[in-house]
Amino acid sequence: MQEDNYTEFKSSFSDAVIETLTAFANTKGGRVLIGIDDMGKPINGFTLGLETLQKWVNEVKNKTQPSIIPDAGVVKVEGNTVGELSVKEFPVRPVAFRGRYFRRIKNSNHQLNPTEISDLHLQSLQLSWDSYPYRDAQFEDLNEEKISLFIKKVNDGGRFLLPEDAYKAMLLLKLIRKDTVTNAAMILFSKTNLFYNVHVGRFKTLSKIIDERMINGSLFDVVDETARFINSHLKVAFEITGITTQRIEIVEYPVAALRELILNSLIHRDYTSPSDLQIKIFDQKISFFNPGKLYGNISIADLKENNYTSELRNKLLAEAFYLTKDIEKYGTGFFRIREEIKSYPTMEFHYQEQGNGFITELAYTQQKISIAVFNGTINEGLNEGLNEGLNEGLKSLLAAVIKKPGVQAKDLPALLKNRSLKTIERQIRELVLQQLIERRGSRKTGGYWTIIR
Repeated sequence: MQEDNYTEFKSSFSDAVIETLTAFANTKGGRVLIGIDDMGKPINGFTLGLETLQKWVNEVKNKTQPSIIPDAGVVKVEGNTVGELSVKEFPVRPVAFRGRYFRRIKNSNHQLNPTEISDLHLQSLQLSWDSYPYRDAQFEDLNEEKISLFIKKVNDGGRFLLPEDAYKAMLLLKLIRKDTVTNAAMILFSKTNLFYNVHVGRFKTLSKIIDERMINGSLFDVVDETARFINSHLKVAFEITGITTQRIEIVEYPVAALRELILNSLIHRDYTSPSDLQIKIFDQKISFFNPGKLYGNISIADLKENNYTSELRNKLLAEAFYLTKDIEKYGTGFFRIREEIKSYPTMEFHYQEQGNGFITELAYTQQKISIAVFNGTINEGLNEGLNEGLNEGLKSLLAAVIKKPGVQAKDLPALLKNRSLKTIERQIRELVLQQLIERRGSRKTGGYWTIIR
């Protein structure tokens, strides 16, 4: 037996027990076993009096706001009697202990900051921040032309049928309520700039910025403008296969995955935070810093396993982008990103919480390759780089190009046994994107050469 998300051990009853019970009440419930040490062993000589359990229950009730009344009982552990106090997830959260709020994360209690307290309260009420009224806003503050474009896109998409009248459509979607305009409506369609900024830049190093832009305005426009800026800084290679004269464009990053990251950042952003959404484009990676940690009970481990139910910080914003078919289904964005990067063998998808925000990143495996060919052999520097940066399939393909400069794609299956031309062409595109090989010559007689660095 050990401590986890739902169980904690205490050698005796104290305020620490009450703190843990509030953490359980604010999460998914749990129990505290009293009379057990940190290793899960019963305390010698621990006893329970006739009134002990009731006294504990009363103290928990008196020291929590709103008051929680735990279930109390005794259990046997290795033949010894220990006390058990347990609570379920409380319906109205957060519950406080002496003015402080906690949640259970793994086997410890995490004290909530003001933003997390607000988020937890909204979750318990089945509300989201974007559904609250925007201060002093009226329907006249919304851009009806943008609303009309939105209505057309929704109706063309076929997921929902909206009336053409802008006011009626906004009422139907609960973006406005009689005389009040929601935060979501203003973020999506405001006539004036609300300055929820997206700061995006192209970096050569951490301190050297090549190009940057501050993007803000109506959210649908922000999505498109941000995507255009990122795409303008992506490298594009052109591939001519060995069996066709058609030129294939190979973009440095999967464009669909990048758009998914943009949408994910804007929809799940904490709009109460003063921080900007920051996007940094480097030579071998693109990172997104989004104000606001993971929302609800989702953990990093859940995201990695695709084993979670989506909890939305901004329900109305998510619904708007769902209706326009910009997102396919709530909570599947990370899965789609992983699917998109499968055709980029050395690309990795990273994410983590940092400070009061969340970082996502697409990155190529770091390369330390110095390519040179001496007497048809691969030098030591190349071998080191290959071992560090490329998978076995890419290593052998690159070695074949080095040993036979100018080789055509159609001739490579004979050199790389048990590998189809389709697979080889995909791997060629990856090496071209990594700037390890290049195509030279005409469409009919040209071939692939290593890029000497």
